[in-house]
Amino acid sequence: MDFKLNNKYALVCGSTAGIGKATAIALANEGVTVTLIARNEDKLKATLAELPQSNQHDYIVADFLDPKGLKQKIEAYINSNHGFHILINNTGGPPGGPAFSADIDAFEMAFTQHLKCNHVLVQALVPHMKSEGYGRIINVISTSVKQPLDGLGVSNTIRGAVANWSKTLANELGQFGITVNNVLPGATATERLAQIIKNKSDKTGITEEEASNAMKNSVPAKRFAQPEETADAITFLASARASYINGINLPVDGGRTKSL
Repeated sequence: MDFKLNNKYALVCGSTAGIGKATAIALANEGVTVTLIARNEDKLKATLAELPQSNQHDYIVADFLDPKGLKQKIEAYINSNHGFHILINNTGGPPGGPAFSADIDAFEMAFTQHLKCNHVLVQALVPHMKSEGYGRIINVISTSVKQPLDGLGVSNTIRGAVANWSKTLANELGQFGITVNNVLPGATATERLAQIIKNKSDKTGITEEEASNAMKNSVPAKRFAQPEETADAITFLASARASYINGINLPVDGGRTKSL
């Protein structure tokens, strides 16, 4: 299937590891010119070196705890370089723990990283998308928007906020050829999953292998996803082939989520 992504520009957040990195590579392999964005410049340079060299890929160093700084950097980049057709909002999840015992600052930090900064990027990128008549905004969030996950109280809360923000934007921007969708990864073999497994092991006294197997057994596929499998779904939603898919939550979880 030809995704018709040549001559498109994408901004991929959190693109130095896990799903973000896999998505940057997948898009680049489809002919997209990719700009990576994350806070660690050494990791950005390492990821940049892994992208196919057919296009002039680039990166931006930014901290998603600083929305004002992010706004300044992305606006300066667009003014000096180019706009974007594709935005992949992807930020590491908040620390685990019950919602009841979470410090109020944990909610504020998560809201800043996930919703405020997503919004800063959308406001900066949408004018170019409108002028091109083509825009794809894809938010990588969590299956918790359908089924809250035990022990991830702050994450469950903020992911729900992002999902509803996204649906609202889909209604507002659809008339301009811009789609806004959410991808909901299940248990995916990333550094974050390894940390979740370790935390579960520490709290319950079972081994990390036992904790890992218990999580796998809750999935009909009986395994974890690879980041590349989620990246494939994101790449499709970013493509011209997905032009009439708008305002959805797409689980990529091997069937784990029990609701439709």
